[in-house]
Amino acid sequence: MKRIESAKNPQIKQWKKLQTKKGREQTGLFIIEGAHLVEEAAKAQMKFEALLITDESQLDKRWNMDKRHVYIVNGTVIKELSETDSPQGLVAIVQMRALSQNIAARGQWLLIDRVQDPGNIGTMIRTAEACGLTGVILGQGSVDLYNGKVIRATQGAAFHIPVIKADLLQVIDEFQANNIPVFGTAFEDATSFRDIEEQAQFALVVGNEGQGVAKDILSKCKQNLYIPIIGQAESLNVAVASGILMYALKPTRQ
Repeated sequence: MKRIESAKNPQIKQWKKLQTKKGREQTGLFIIEGAHLVEEAAKAQMKFEALLITDESQLDKRWNMDKRHVYIVNGTVIKELSETDSPQGLVAIVQMRALSQNIAARGQWLLIDRVQDPGNIGTMIRTAEACGLTGVILGQGSVDLYNGKVIRATQGAAFHIPVIKADLLQVIDEFQANNIPVFGTAFEDATSFRDIEEQAQFALVVGNEGQGVAKDILSKCKQNLYIPIIGQAESLNVAVASGILMYALKPTRQ
């Protein structure tokens, strides 16, 4: 184990840059906070660049952490790297997994078009993992997966489900070529989700909080779905709507 006692330490300054998308992209590293996320990352066999703790008692043997990568620091250092109001006294620097990769155009997928709110993205990834989907595809214009707020909102689910960055128009072509139905979400020219049967394989497209799914993407979908609004609300939060539709399309028995 090593010790770092100053927030002005050159290594801490370098890690602080990971709070920006540019810093993460340049290094292939990102920050996670708290024992729960560290535990989930360890379960998923993510590669740790460093683990910063304020006390040796925080080091859980189940994480099987290489002690050469463990740093004992003070609260000031933790606060410098933390993006939360109440730091938990434990921060890790973790290697990213590649987001761009070939997609096996089969299974059950959530496709996300230009969603900007980190909490929404994180909740959708968490719900997709809980629902047992094959994976999540982030289209252009969506918030960065490794944004700290996104990672915290996933509660570790992002480490257990494939999350891919890709052009949604191209991806939809791949699904269609494999006879996988692609469902968009819209208010107009759409069918109530209650009228759709469960699907052994599918791709579900959800879109930007204010604008919805782009028209050129909707035009490629086999069918567009909507969720009936019974009360006075104009619409549902995109993460809530995504959860309803994922569970509606997913077969109850597989």
